[in-house]
Amino acid sequence: MSLRKVTIFSLSLLTICALSFSAWAKERSVTVTVEVELKAPAEAKQVKLWLPYPMSDADQDVTSVIISGNYGSESVLRAKAFGNTLLFTAWAGTAPSRKLTYSFDVKRSERTTRDFSGKELPLSRREFQDYLTTDLDRTTKEKVKALAASITKNKKTSLAKARAIYDWVVDNMHRDPDVKGCGLGQIDRLLQTKGGKCIDISSVFVVLARTADVPAREILGIRIPKGKEGDMTKSQHCWAEFYRPGYGWIVVDPADVTKARLEQKLSQEQLKPVREYYFGAVDENRIVFGLGRGIVLNPPQTGEPLNYFMYPYAEVDGKALNEDLYGFNLGYRIGFKERM
Repeated sequence: MSLRKVTIFSLSLLTICALSFSAWAKERSVTVTVEVELKAPAEAKQVKLWLPYPMSDADQDVTSVIISGNYGSESVLRAKAFGNTLLFTAWAGTAPSRKLTYSFDVKRSERTTRDFSGKELPLSRREFQDYLTTDLDRTTKEKVKALAASITKNKKTSLAKARAIYDWVVDNMHRDPDVKGCGLGQIDRLLQTKGGKCIDISSVFVVLARTADVPAREILGIRIPKGKEGDMTKSQHCWAEFYRPGYGWIVVDPADVTKARLEQKLSQEQLKPVREYYFGAVDENRIVFGLGRGIVLNPPQTGEPLNYFMYPYAEVDGKALNEDLYGFNLGYRIGFKERM
């Protein structure tokens, strides 16, 4: 299934001091360019590359998509699980270089939910089964179950449970700047260390919410940094959503609260507006790539499902070229330029 209309969120690095959130710009428009020169052996006979390919939605509009390079074939496809869209390119035969340039314009809007009034409807567990299950071993599952029950004690609605879990994550998790990339979201380790990056903190929220019978999911994307133009190769970010029956998906970003606390050295009192903002809102400086964990690409990769798909992934003659999940060794750069 080939697609040409794309969507993306834009997000810059979080800067919060005494600024009022109402003073922030509510839209961001940039051109994003992904340049790839794969560090694959010239003698390789088959080289494959998968890239996140964001799509337009209510909060982001992607236009002017341009794809070029010396590849043999290219397709825009949907992965079966979660419906994430990706750009797939392939090179057949030996070649001195393998290059690709992929660019698009994106206009991103702030997303906010502030009216939580209204009665919740009954939840259809069958419809949301994929967002209620957890892939945990027995020991970890029991620990999470006990913790979720403790956090949500006497909470009757999805909204009340989600808020209690969000507050617990913000109060008990911390950002660990030494974790590589966005983290790995290993819940068994995180229950002990309570420290990590965005995928770690968002995944703790998601797992606790699901265990408390609140549908939840990780949202994967990339930040648009501050400035008129620059590099965003390592600006990937993860936040989360929970589902309120009768209302829909509500966005949260506990990881950005912990990020503000660490980087701005905010007191609990100073942190209050940040905490309130990111329960039901995310700023205009982020681009959404897709969602979910345990990703099988299209066409399927040779190896195991990817923990998540925010970074380029490549294979050479049936073997992963990525040295790790992030693939910074592949030979790629992601840049942005502000649009007027």
